[in-house]
Amino acid sequence: VILRGVKMYQFLEKLVSITLPRVRDFRGLSEKSFDKNGNYTIGFKENLAFPEIKAEEIEKIHGLQVSIHTDAKNKAEGKALLAQIGLPFIK
Repeated sequence: VILRGVKMYQFLEKLVSITLPRVRDFRGLSEKSFDKNGNYTIGFKENLAFPEIKAEEIEKIHGLQVSIHTDAKNKAEGKALLAQIGLPFIK
């Protein structure tokens, strides 16, 4: 699924403020997940971190990946952009 515009920003807001804090043993995002063009990928082992998914209603837990594609030219620009949005990177 590709999100753009308002829905993209709503998803990023929910990801930063609700979903990431719900991830078990979360200590921040690694800087190693950037590609050479400044895009970032986050992998989730469990989809239960998302509040829309109710644990009692699912039969099997799935993992998923979230890829954030930016207009950055390199890793440093991509990290600066995503840090401004609020993604919590490991210091």
